[in-house]
Amino acid sequence: MENRDKTHEIMDACLLAGKIMLQSGAETYRVEDTMRRMAFALGIQQTHSYVTPTGIMFSSEDVRPEMTRLIRISDRTTDLKKVALVNDVSRRISGGQIGLSEAVRQLKEIESASLMPPFLVQLLAAALASGCFAIMFLGSWEDFVPAAIAGGAGYSSMMLFHRMIPVKFFAEFSASVIVGLCSYFFVSIGLGNELDKIIIGAVMPLVPGLLITNAVRDLMAGHLVSGLSKGAEAFLTAFAIGSGIAAVLSFL
Repeated sequence: MENRDKTHEIMDACLLAGKIMLQSGAETYRVEDTMRRMAFALGIQQTHSYVTPTGIMFSSEDVRPEMTRLIRISDRTTDLKKVALVNDVSRRISGGQIGLSEAVRQLKEIESASLMPPFLVQLLAAALASGCFAIMFLGSWEDFVPAAIAGGAGYSSMMLFHRMIPVKFFAEFSASVIVGLCSYFFVSIGLGNELDKIIIGAVMPLVPGLLITNAVRDLMAGHLVSGLSKGAEAFLTAFAIGSGIAAVLSFL
């Protein structure tokens, strides 16, 4: 019974680590590898894991009957700092520097921590990136400020709409509509020269770059279900952005 309870605790710790990583934007293969290494270092020799973008299944063969745990993942974001912190905890477990109880304590602290920059910093970064992308795509310096303002407006509206209605397609579609309207407005009053360059730069903060990268990486690693599902999610995001811009251009 004691061995069984210990195995439960180890599996819970591994699932917590996997949950944090998956919710923070880690690749599927990285989540599975981290869980396996943690379990092995903590005393479970035989484990099996199956990770998708929406759930984690983890089982152990060290006890009879075999135990399987399932955890559901509903919200996903991009927070690579948490991924790095969980990887650091995993390495210290593998190196024998910390035990199970300390690892669980640190993982719970990581889960509850708010490591994202303040919203104002995110907004300024999105605006600056939008202006720089407009220049990178051969726009003129007169397009920098309009692209920055339109990109900032689109990013902030996406965050706002996602809080109001937690449907990614709606938030991204609405944000791209606002980007298109702002870009058209600036060009019409003479503050911008090239509408296409301003729009392209302004929508770049909305583009799911990490999602596309993870989809390709998972496919290369043989995780076909995760790779295809992430690719489909990235396609829907791109479709929402394109549809919003197309709607603005077709009505104006």
